[in-house]
Amino acid sequence: MHAPVNINLTELLGFDDYIPPYSTASGQEILRGVNFASAAAGIREETGRQLGGRITFSGQVENYQNTVSQVVELLGDEDTAANYLSRCIFSIGLGSNDYLNNYFMPQFYNTGNQYTPEQYADDLIQRYDQQLRVLYNYGARKVVLYGIGQIGCSPNELAQNSPDGRTCVDRINSANRIFNARLKNLVDQVNNQFNDARFIYIDSYGIFQDIISSPSSYGLPRFSDIIIILLLWLES
Repeated sequence: MHAPVNINLTELLGFDDYIPPYSTASGQEILRGVNFASAAAGIREETGRQLGGRITFSGQVENYQNTVSQVVELLGDEDTAANYLSRCIFSIGLGSNDYLNNYFMPQFYNTGNQYTPEQYADDLIQRYDQQLRVLYNYGARKVVLYGIGQIGCSPNELAQNSPDGRTCVDRINSANRIFNARLKNLVDQVNNQFNDARFIYIDSYGIFQDIISSPSSYGLPRFSDIIIILLLWLES
């Protein structure tokens, strides 16, 4: 189910194939893009640990720093590398796992008892901010940051926490809205602080609200079709 979505996105960006993962990318291939993502990873270090091995966001940032060193070697000097990196597009979507595989999973984590939704969002954004500034210091200028979608409407949450299997779980979506508002503010802060920064916030939550409210506009006449598309987005 992932392949058609990923192929279409990469083709729209001008790529002939998938962007190679960090674990295999090498040599000149690096200059065509690197995928640093890791399934189940989150902003917090412990997020997703019940699912096994994963590379946390801080670990992904460290891998990016290593890649920058390789870019400098490939291009010959730091100024040329900096110019190259300033023209790259960085796409980052984090936060969903920090809720589904941390905050709202009390059998494995105690963050739900430690923090109110507001406090938890503040903690995530503070950690997010720290890593984003590292990326900026290592050349990232054009950064796309995705807000959290309506994960309270995901198939797993509908099956386990919805009263009727169709109604979205509001306590989860409500917490996501708090995080998204703070992330949007963070994007504004970074852009105001750094004149050459071009950070963009994508309102994933609003996009899916529009799909759910007007499914026929997207060729989705049935509620089940909406959930299938939602699952593809959340897992991509």
